[in-house]
Amino acid sequence: MPYKGMKTYKSNLTKIPSLACTLLVSAMLAASCGERFPSGYILELPPPPMAWVSILGEPSWMVEWVDPDGQKQIMLLEPILTAENGLQLNSLQINLPVTWASPVTAWPYWQHHNLIPGLFKPAGAIFPIDADGNRLKLTWEAGVDAVFFWELALANEGNYSRVPSNFDWQRFRELFTSGVLREEVCKDPWLVNWRSVAERTVNGNFDRRRLVPEATNEIEIPIAACTWYGTSPFSKPIIFAEDEPSIFKIRPAINIWVSKEGILRADGNVWILSTWNK
Repeated sequence: MPYKGMKTYKSNLTKIPSLACTLLVSAMLAASCGERFPSGYILELPPPPMAWVSILGEPSWMVEWVDPDGQKQIMLLEPILTAENGLQLNSLQINLPVTWASPVTAWPYWQHHNLIPGLFKPAGAIFPIDADGNRLKLTWEAGVDAVFFWELALANEGNYSRVPSNFDWQRFRELFTSGVLREEVCKDPWLVNWRSVAERTVNGNFDRRRLVPEATNEIEIPIAACTWYGTSPFSKPIIFAEDEPSIFKIRPAINIWVSKEGILRADGNVWILSTWNK
């Protein structure tokens, strides 16, 4: 899938606080033209998976976006309990650049369980594709798009012909329903190493054949036989019977599962089980 053809323009930039944001903003500003006007959008967050909520409680959210001035913004949202409508989130309205596509990510986290933002997979949106009037709908499916957008920006080194705003996001989404990808990737796109795909895309071109599950190692962890849930909203629960070994597939970096027994963290052959206080 090629990038869409688009003229590019040079631009002077202000200082941005992170490398990823610098690359993203420089690429998008270079690909945009005309005067930029701020536009306010109310975020609609998806409900978290019931398994997460039943074990960990309602999550807080860390929302990331780029404002009309090219600055990366971060806002933390906490769930609040109201007498009239039960548990709700503080509403958030953000300003987005109207002359280029941009990502919005919302990372669920549970600070009181030491599950910081970035461990569980995010919801997301691509503006303006997911905008409806003055509302921007975030979904778990588009969380993959938003993270891949950021990874493309990070991998970009001034090659303005391959900026994320020029990527054909509609065709990218169609891949997961067209039957051309492996079934396990369609069911859970977080099995793919999106940083690796982004780097190879920027250095060459996008190739759907790279969308394959990341390699894993299997290790046996002697834990209680129960149901364990992963950090992807699409992952199937892992269920071990009493008489079978508890084999986990370990990906590079930290792996996390939660259950009624506690929180399991594994990295390589090292694992730690933090049990609930009973």
